[in-house]
Amino acid sequence: MEYLDFELPIKDLEEQLTKCTLIGEESDVDVSSTCKQIEKKLEETKKDIYKNLTAWQRVQLSRHPNRPYTLDYIKALCGDTFVELFGDRNVKDDKAMVGGLGKIGDQSYMFIGQQKGYNTKTRQYRNFGMANPEGYRKALRLMHMAEKFNIPVVTFIDTPGAYPGLEAEERGQGEAIARNIYEMFRITVPIICIIIGEGASGGALGIGVGDRVTMLENTWYSVISPENCSSILWRSWANKERAAEALKLTSKDMKSFKLVDDIIPEPLGGAHTNREEAFASVKQYIIDTYDVLKKMTTEEMLDKRMEKYFEMGEYKG
Repeated sequence: MEYLDFELPIKDLEEQLTKCTLIGEESDVDVSSTCKQIEKKLEETKKDIYKNLTAWQRVQLSRHPNRPYTLDYIKALCGDTFVELFGDRNVKDDKAMVGGLGKIGDQSYMFIGQQKGYNTKTRQYRNFGMANPEGYRKALRLMHMAEKFNIPVVTFIDTPGAYPGLEAEERGQGEAIARNIYEMFRITVPIICIIIGEGASGGALGIGVGDRVTMLENTWYSVISPENCSSILWRSWANKERAAEALKLTSKDMKSFKLVDDIIPEPLGGAHTNREEAFASVKQYIIDTYDVLKKMTTEEMLDKRMEKYFEMGEYKG
């Protein structure tokens, strides 16, 4: 188990509890009351820490190396029914963007999302979840396929941003993202977008237009990462915590600004602490949301989708 800086008090108490348990097992000393006291203190500490998380601490949780990624959710939701699809039919297959058909119960869905790696080798293979233009074009191809067969679309957003390399710009990164945003307003099947980790900039928006956009509790959604914001404003990453607070990027902030529709609660400590509970919550959200959306006519659904985005933002004349 890996611990973040602010979780070190939890680590200390868990180590104390482990030692206390071992002493009880390896000797005749009764340490049950001591173990119970440590357990109580551990639960109180967890609640106190996770109840008062700062914006930067939620950013750290969203990047936790043990946090489940897109394919983890898809496999948990669909099991053996998931069939991955590849390629944009133009350049190549982008490993940072995954997608395919799968079933939850008897209902088929087209799942699309950014995929990060689990170690150095797979992170390079997946390009750290930063898609190239062909990744967004693959995503759009799969959406049109879903539209053709009247299959709802579910997107999982987890990216530090679209790939900013020269070759990506040469192949039309900006156009690919803009085209996806434009086309997603017109896709005639329900679209459910779920931010499961990082939701940064156009990289997230490229698969982020939907009838329902929701965030897991410990995720973030913003035009820029706190580090990059800090480097622009203060020429250093040193003020990333201050930037995170100023950006108002947490799920609670996004919901209050009506930029997302819902927040899916996470287990205490984050989705990685109880994956099965996190998977069950996401699964139920998808089922419940699709039950509502499928009752709408196509015209009504598209009108509401467009209206939702037109109403975002406030200004003073």
